[in-house]
Amino acid sequence: MRVLFIKQDHVSAAGPVAEAFADLGYDVADLLVVPPERFGTPDVTVAFPAPEAFDAIVPMGAPWSVYDQARIGSWVGAELAFLRRAAGSGVPVLGICFGGQALAAALGGTVERAASPEIGWRLLDTDQPGLIEPGPWFQWHLDRWRLPAGVRALARTELAEQAFISGRSMGVQFHPEMTPGTLAGWLDHGGTAQLAEHGLDADQLLDQTRRLAVASAGRARALVHRFTGQIATRPLAG
Repeated sequence: MRVLFIKQDHVSAAGPVAEAFADLGYDVADLLVVPPERFGTPDVTVAFPAPEAFDAIVPMGAPWSVYDQARIGSWVGAELAFLRRAAGSGVPVLGICFGGQALAAALGGTVERAASPEIGWRLLDTDQPGLIEPGPWFQWHLDRWRLPAGVRALARTELAEQAFISGRSMGVQFHPEMTPGTLAGWLDHGGTAQLAEHGLDADQLLDQTRRLAVASAGRARALVHRFTGQIATRPLAG
């Protein structure tokens, strides 16, 4: 079995999410969309592979917006088409944050600026705790999805919907992959300044992430196990 992680940037590691897939016997492959030298100018050209070559696909988070054509219009349309083809072909997709928003858009929904940013560790109101635990889960997003017709949210906070299922695919708004090392990388690439804009302290957030790291990794592994066992194996619609 093969899983492809679509890493939008070089800073965002897949952490315990990738480890959980590997533990389940998946060969883990990566596709880096924006290389380090183009982080400030992410309008690169990307050739996405045939999704049918993989048994699961995980599009990851990004510091950009799905709708930001001025910055990532050179590749975001191709990624949406890739995800649409994957979901339509029955290849399971687990979209994370930007990846969840991209999945929603690929399926006919939209992405928009949220009323307020959501940053930090948050508990969720979940309809299916046996699939999406209450958390806490790490949040860092300024946008939110509007789900396509016929798709409903399975979890939410006061600020945004947090999870949905469509066929064999699932999108989540939070970051199950978060580790202290990943957060430190985000902080070094503009995150500290963004936190300050919103009156948040980077050191405090990093300390909290260190305290929650072990429990968070356990929740991430459980999420992958549930996704592969409950969602990715669903019968294809006739």
